[in-house]
Amino acid sequence: MNDMSPQERQLVEHLSDMNEDDALALARRMLLDEGADPLRVLALCRNAMDIVGKRFEQGEYFLPELVLAGEMLETIGAIARPLIVHAPGEAPAKLGKVLIGTVHGDLHDIGKNIVSFMLDINGFEVRDIGIDVPAQTFIDEIRAFRPDVVGLSGFLTLAFDSMKETINAFDAAGLRGDFKVVIGGGQIDETVRAYTGADAFGTNAVDAVNLCRQWMG
Repeated sequence: MNDMSPQERQLVEHLSDMNEDDALALARRMLLDEGADPLRVLALCRNAMDIVGKRFEQGEYFLPELVLAGEMLETIGAIARPLIVHAPGEAPAKLGKVLIGTVHGDLHDIGKNIVSFMLDINGFEVRDIGIDVPAQTFIDEIRAFRPDVVGLSGFLTLAFDSMKETINAFDAAGLRGDFKVVIGGGQIDETVRAYTGADAFGTNAVDAVNLCRQWMG
């Protein structure tokens, strides 16, 4: 996002520098007093979370910072969500069902939470089954929920093996042909996608939403 106003840049800085009070006050002012586009504000949050993720990988930030970042995001998301307008009287039809979770061995949920949120506000029925999810739990949830798309999230490189194991487990259970699998989080690229056997990868929440839209036709 190179086209940020000074105020938008300030919000990204407050969020990525862990200035919680300043970040939340500015986000509230932008959303509630100035009528900023809530989707734009959420995109700025995503931008800040990318910075937080990089600082975590470089050893500048640790788990407490990731947790705080996630809490700030949830607070801003709760303010932004009611402001996203649909046509008057329209309860948008659900486009499809998405099951999402962070694979076993990984405890990160910031990226997953953003994707869940973005899918939800874009008209998908989302079931988020949390972090450190074993393959068998995914399988049980798939049988109960019957999703069109399964999203596997993971921030650490060790998650790539967990993603591969989980997708192999779908195969072994005879479920693999019933849905599409998208992976995301951290440094995921085409090589990782091919290694895990996923149908596609998303580099951010907007990617994930667009993929799900394409698959739903």
